[in-house]
Amino acid sequence: MKILIVEDDFISRKVLHKVLSQFGECDFAVDGEEALQALSSGLDSEEPYRLVCLDIMLPNIDGQEVLKRLRVMEAERGVQVGDSERSTSVIMTTSLQDPKHFMQSMRSGCEGYVPKPIDRERLIKTLKEIGLVN
Repeated sequence: MKILIVEDDFISRKVLHKVLSQFGECDFAVDGEEALQALSSGLDSEEPYRLVCLDIMLPNIDGQEVLKRLRVMEAERGVQVGDSERSTSVIMTTSLQDPKHFMQSMRSGCEGYVPKPIDRERLIKTLKEIGLVN
């Protein structure tokens, strides 16, 4: 599985990598612009990311906007959200635990929401719930 970890905090990146590297190849982006470049490149090369762990509070372009733009990029290429073979699954990873951000993320098409600090068991449970791991 090809995974993109979008996180500006070094410790959070390291924790996510430690958990997710057992499931696939992990790439990193430290801000929203880098994330969009990586996502676009993956779609253009027909090797899209299967999972994106996306922080909401990012430099340059926030995670909510990255998620919206990802879904537009996918739609432009004929990919439907929820298409288990082609759509990118997005898990928001954030210290923002209020209902407003949660609902906004879900409306924009994320599949999971994991609060920080990242808990290994909760992250793996979310991966199982969205069908990415057994």
